[in-house]
Amino acid sequence: MARSWAELRAATAELVRRLGQLENFLGSAEQRRQLAELEAAMAKPGFWNQPERSREVIDGANRLRKPLLLLEEMARRVEDLRTYLQFLEESGAGEGSADFSAVVEQCEECERAMDRAELQSFLSGPHDGGNAIVTIHSGAGGTEACDWAEMVLRMYLRWAERKNFTAILEDWQPGEEAGLSRAVFRLVGDNAYGYAKAERGVHRLVRISPFDANRRRHTSFCAVDVVAEIGDDVEVDIREEDLRTDTYRSSGKGGQHVNKTESAVRLTHLPTGIVVACQNERSQGKNRAEAMRILRARIYERSLDEKRSALEKFYGEKGEIGWGNQIRSYVFQPYQLVKDLRTGVESGNVQAVMDGEIDAFINGWLRAGCPIGRRGND
Repeated sequence: MARSWAELRAATAELVRRLGQLENFLGSAEQRRQLAELEAAMAKPGFWNQPERSREVIDGANRLRKPLLLLEEMARRVEDLRTYLQFLEESGAGEGSADFSAVVEQCEECERAMDRAELQSFLSGPHDGGNAIVTIHSGAGGTEACDWAEMVLRMYLRWAERKNFTAILEDWQPGEEAGLSRAVFRLVGDNAYGYAKAERGVHRLVRISPFDANRRRHTSFCAVDVVAEIGDDVEVDIREEDLRTDTYRSSGKGGQHVNKTESAVRLTHLPTGIVVACQNERSQGKNRAEAMRILRARIYERSLDEKRSALEKFYGEKGEIGWGNQIRSYVFQPYQLVKDLRTGVESGNVQAVMDGEIDAFINGWLRAGCPIGRRGND
């Protein structure tokens, strides 16, 4: 927080530096050239004669235009701050004056806006702006791990509420005694995949087990997999003969959630061994359609990820969901601390984290993976 002229000048200079990095990242000549080409195509006669092609061009132009508009807004904010600061210095305003307090407040608001702009700029992947499909598997730890997996699911559902995302539970496999063995949900909203992909990996819990009569401390694991939901315009080759379809009765926590017919659907893609299931809908046909949506997304993600074999140790079918593979530790006892092992971001407020306050971990991961997110580096 800037409290003196020297600190205010330094903060403004830092904003100018960050704006330059944002310009290099978002405002490349190639991006502007591509946008100009798309806008020229939109202005041609007969542009609307091919609706599908027109929609693709418009979507592409909007994707390119959005970061450029963000950049223009930040450039205006920083320039306004510099102009105001220069005016006050020339007028001889003192550090205790109302005008000085006003420029300090403007600087701090500009810093917050720059933080938001940088985070938005990190979500520049081809599917970052779309929906996500999240799968949670219980790992090493038996009943304790199943209970932990259900706690993690609740954490993400609370986080989704905070972000104004819609979470749709597609599949639920309960544990033998408590919790869940596996759950799949769709996360619907702007940039849902861009944010949620930070959570992919193994999550480790240390606590006094409520299932242990001797009150001993236990360590449990669960794995989180996140893939982007893809549209029908993305071609994924899935042959019907490569699929095995199984139907079964939906499971749940009782009451209206339990179907009396075999409406749940499980699809197995034989060439890859990928298995997906859906039991959210009442009809078998709708559940199969949703399962196909998830299967397409997972096969597409697999085809794009050249490092899949390295990542499978975190959440794949062959990898162990256990020691040595975790991305984050949640310690309830003997002390309280949640720490992301990739970035070092931590929080001592365990209850708040379990109630969905995980943005600090996600934002830290996004910053660590982007050049402009590393403060002090040009």
